[in-house]
Amino acid sequence: MSFQPVLPLSGLAGWNFLNRTMETQREVFENSPSVKRDVDYFQEKIGDVTSAKELVADRRLLNVALGAFGLEGDIGNKYFVQKILEDGTSDPEALGNKLADKRYLALSEAFGFGDNAVPLNQADGFAKEIVDQFHSRQFEVAVGAQDDDLRLALNLDRDLSDIVAQSSSENTKWFSIMGNPPLRQVFETALNMPTGSTQLDLDQQLSLFKDSAERLFGSSDPAIFASEDTRDDLVETFLLRSQIAQGQSFQSSTSIALTLLSNL
Repeated sequence: MSFQPVLPLSGLAGWNFLNRTMETQREVFENSPSVKRDVDYFQEKIGDVTSAKELVADRRLLNVALGAFGLEGDIGNKYFVQKILEDGTSDPEALGNKLADKRYLALSEAFGFGDNAVPLNQADGFAKEIVDQFHSRQFEVAVGAQDDDLRLALNLDRDLSDIVAQSSSENTKWFSIMGNPPLRQVFETALNMPTGSTQLDLDQQLSLFKDSAERLFGSSDPAIFASEDTRDDLVETFLLRSQIAQGQSFQSSTSIALTLLSNL
């Protein structure tokens, strides 16, 4: 990807700068030659695809399809992606339903190859919806190539809003957060989760997330993150804690180096 965002600062200062310049930088990104070529091709060809097999056979189409869900890393896993798409979402035994990362389920649901006589990619407005998601996700990827914390912060607003808007139980929402790798990383850092918590039983992990959220935000209910102000607080806490951790790591490395040098 040829586009490189302008990010002169990191951490919270970088986040504030990115938000101030977001509209301009997104416009430059979306009009960059490589992005525009891929998007134009997708819009022209996706309506002709009739099966998951056809989609995965066309790398250019698959690149946009996966990129729209933050799954661009699976571009080489054609059999796996085809299985996800063909299984659909209605069968509890479908692969997408079994995976903790629900981005795969969202991909399968969006295209509808496994659940509909006529796949959803042939519906009016489908291409625009996927392209809009692709623009958002891949702008985040470009940001993440320079600063992964800022990418995670960008991702949070969309994914967390989607989860808390669901009509599901408090625990189910937490499991969705825990099953979304980018979101989980933000929460683990912001909530100062102990090292090795991922090795605990799922119910123990759930209790840790809920107790930590209660202490930091005054509630264990993910519904509090429907508030933009609370999401902003979460992002700021994440960025500040991440900066502190990185500073401590640098200081620790420096101390070790100085100790080794003093013994020469």
